[in-house]
Amino acid sequence: MTTAPDPRPSAAGTPTPSAAAAPPPAGTTPPASAGHPARSAASARAAARVQQVPAGERGATRIADRVVAKIAARAAQEALTGPPAGAAPPHAAVTVHHDIARVRISLELGYPTDIAAQCAAVRRQVADRVEECTDMAVPEVDIDVEHLHAGPGAGSARGRVR
Repeated sequence: MTTAPDPRPSAAGTPTPSAAAAPPPAGTTPPASAGHPARSAASARAAARVQQVPAGERGATRIADRVVAKIAARAAQEALTGPPAGAAPPHAAVTVHHDIARVRISLELGYPTDIAAQCAAVRRQVADRVEECTDMAVPEVDIDVEHLHAGPGAGSARGRVR
């Protein structure tokens, strides 16, 4: 009478010969080259080609104008100190040519405010953030102040003039 080998590990913790040839446990994947010499040779050739081409020459990254515009609008919002209640968030329009972005920001400010200082802060923040996030040069940031919002009591202190 013959008996089949036991697939369970022996008392010493080593599997019997029939257990060693068992498929891998569920949820694991065998290596790509296991039993497939053609695949391992092809993957080795592909890896060699990637290593031969410098990283900067493997392809190009294109950032859409609308993505740059969203970055610019968010940067303008961050730069504004205390945007007035009821003001629309800043809007950006961007034109990208090669690696140069020209930005136009439309925004609303509170009244009274130092318009020049606010615009300078927005201009600096937008140029810095766009250059930081996209690695594009930003030679100009045009700002359109579309509306001034009077704060509470802006004209009531003096009363009505006849």
